[in-house]
Amino acid sequence: MSCGDPSTYIDIDGSLLEGGGQILRNALTYSCLLGRPVRISNIRAGRSNPGLRPQHLTGVTLLRDICEGSVEGANPGSREAILIPRALRPGDYNADTKTAGSICLLMQVSVPCLLFAPGRSTVVYKGGTNCDMAPQIDYTSLVLNPILRRMGVEYNLEIVTRGYYPKGGGVAKVTIAADANPIRAIEMVDPGRVARIRGRAYVAGVLPMKMAETMASAAKSILRRKCDIPIDIEVVKEAPSAAVGNSNGIIVVAETTTGCLLGGSGLGRRGVEPSTVGRDAATELLAAIDQGGCVDSHMQDQLIIFMALADGHSVVKSGPITLHTQTSIHVAENMTDARFTITETNSVNDSNKCYLIECNGIGFKRQ
Repeated sequence: MSCGDPSTYIDIDGSLLEGGGQILRNALTYSCLLGRPVRISNIRAGRSNPGLRPQHLTGVTLLRDICEGSVEGANPGSREAILIPRALRPGDYNADTKTAGSICLLMQVSVPCLLFAPGRSTVVYKGGTNCDMAPQIDYTSLVLNPILRRMGVEYNLEIVTRGYYPKGGGVAKVTIAADANPIRAIEMVDPGRVARIRGRAYVAGVLPMKMAETMASAAKSILRRKCDIPIDIEVVKEAPSAAVGNSNGIIVVAETTTGCLLGGSGLGRRGVEPSTVGRDAATELLAAIDQGGCVDSHMQDQLIIFMALADGHSVVKSGPITLHTQTSIHVAENMTDARFTITETNSVNDSNKCYLIECNGIGFKRQ
């Protein structure tokens, strides 16, 4: 199959910067939204198993359907892929990785597109809900989505069944009532002070409730050393009908007086004590608080695409700029007219550096 005139493609080198699946996801999303053909080469060149994996193929296929487009190179292991988009189409979609591939990463590639489709859409995602090397679905629900609502981005996320490595089997349903209005620019420059911390410690499958209690207790003991505020960590044993496989994990979220949300999380692994998982999550959260930014390191790159599409000037105060964020900015500036600047600024803690991530968005509207 030949997909159009190659001279019209935007070429994106997937080996640059982070060199993983993020470049692929971002490039496909912008292509789908803007109606601009894209060719991504050297896909996941920075990984030990380069090329398209099942979860990436699922994302490519989903976007192909959403934009009624054509694809070339959508094969396992392929290191080059082309998307020729046509028009965004609302509808009911299914995206099944058939692995424990991250549902949240599939949401990253598809939700921005369906926000601008001319009608209501639903997507049923199948894969992993709580995975290593990807946001846990609880982070998406408790941290990302509330921040996106400040930008006028609204969608409903229903966690039907949780799925874990290696079986997968998780199911999440997203419902989007598309809005013709552009995304609002966001300003988050005052971190305020931490007002409360909440969280969720869970076990699933054959793992005992005691493990969840241990994670929660260990997290609280670390947090209380520095935070004299309410700390509420829900302890959960997932019902057999609500989870596939065995897993344990925890997320802790700090909410500040200015509405900032910062997260820390941990997933259980073979040979790792539950107390270590809890302490690691709490330590990650405290590091984000001490940094003095308004978002944590995991939120940085997830906001870039929305800042690029937004109408107006966005500015977000953050800690050190991650490689994922640099990658997201690189793709945004290569595929849109959005322009970013990063400026060092003062932190609440003089020993740490903070930065202002600013963007003049393109004010993207439904075509």
